[in-house]
Amino acid sequence: MKLYVIVPLCALFSLTQQAPSSDACVCELINSEKAFPHDKLSTAEDNASKCNSNITPQKTLALESLLLGLERRLPQLEEDVSVLEREDDGELYAVLSLHVIENELTDIKQLINRLNSTTLGHQRLTNDATKQLEDLRAEMQELETYDTMKVVKRQRDNQRLKRDLDQCKNGLNTTTQPTQPPHGNCPHGKLWNITGPRVYTAGEYPGSYKYGAWGRDPKPEAGKESWYWLVMLTSSNKYSNYVRLYSSLSSLIVGKSTPGNVQIHSSNPTTNTIQGPNVVLYGEALYYNCYNKDAVCRFNLTTKTVTTLQLPEGTRYNSKGNFCHLDECYPFTDLDLATDESGVWVIYTTKQDFGNLVLSKVEEGEPVTLGQTWKTSVYKQGVTNTFMMCGVLYATRYVSKDMEEIFYSFDTTTGLERFDVGIFVNKMTPNIYSLNYSPVDQMLHAYCDAYMVSYKVLFS
Repeated sequence: MKLYVIVPLCALFSLTQQAPSSDACVCELINSEKAFPHDKLSTAEDNASKCNSNITPQKTLALESLLLGLERRLPQLEEDVSVLEREDDGELYAVLSLHVIENELTDIKQLINRLNSTTLGHQRLTNDATKQLEDLRAEMQELETYDTMKVVKRQRDNQRLKRDLDQCKNGLNTTTQPTQPPHGNCPHGKLWNITGPRVYTAGEYPGSYKYGAWGRDPKPEAGKESWYWLVMLTSSNKYSNYVRLYSSLSSLIVGKSTPGNVQIHSSNPTTNTIQGPNVVLYGEALYYNCYNKDAVCRFNLTTKTVTTLQLPEGTRYNSKGNFCHLDECYPFTDLDLATDESGVWVIYTTKQDFGNLVLSKVEEGEPVTLGQTWKTSVYKQGVTNTFMMCGVLYATRYVSKDMEEIFYSFDTTTGLERFDVGIFVNKMTPNIYSLNYSPVDQMLHAYCDAYMVSYKVLFS
């Protein structure tokens, strides 16, 4: 860039003589370079933003969820056909079996149709994105010609050099990870990582109910091993009065509920109906926070009866001891029910424990009773969710709208507390309102802003 400065003679002066105040100095700047096309840069930024908004992780996960549902449904169909071939009596049993197989084929056909539609949509999206990226690359190469001082090129070189130096440094200074003490009595080993999501679906009522919970029964009746359950807070985002059952994961994804709803009470809310999203199913019984009580309710799906378990005096309830992060508290999360390999647990807080998490084992029986209790030193309102795994309590905290961290653990066997677990979970929506571990398939089931999401748990 050449710069010409024209200074009139009247502006020249010596140290002893000032120029008259009426005279003016004139500086004329002449730019010999082409003007930078700011409008083209703005257009390129807009196109890049549109491209990013069109390609989201949710679209990829929708395809993966459909494939997973199909993968799980086909072996079940094959098994049912084999049973019919072996046990066909030519009468009523055969008719009923054929009806079941017909329903399964209908579900599979719906899955395949959705899979084909989604695949075509992804192909169109891929073609459009490829064309947009080629156009953006050409535009950026053209804009780079205006960088006569090679600033962008130097920045790229510096970034590449820094990356190479970091790789060299990490290779020279590798350290052995410290050995962690054993966690509980877990047949799988120590919790190592969380991957996924594996399932991401809006289910039967897309966007309708922000709060809820879902999962599998770790102790199902014979013939219900593949069933899933769903509870949505259908009244004021706080209350519910039924659990909805699905015969398979693919049925849940396509939104076909069989046998449908199992109702606790016709009114919602009322005595002993569901309050808050932290619900679990174990041994054909639903466990949850009783409406307007500091107590756990157990609803038997077979007998349709409810029994209650009173929690210790001073237990906080009715949204006075919620899970929270800096921007928000999740309403009516005072009591968190959890399942693992050993049964049902309840996590809560009391006035006498100054808001710290308290963990108690729920013992099965008639009636249910409160077993051993453990006190922790982690503050409940600094936690967004908890879950149990192999007798170890884990707690999460909010990192960002895209990330949650499993930061804390309490081992009920050794009494060891850790605040440095450091396992991160990729979120599909900003908030996880319920989180529970399924020992059946070692999955974490999360209910997130009306979406059902699952993650695979990896053990060392």
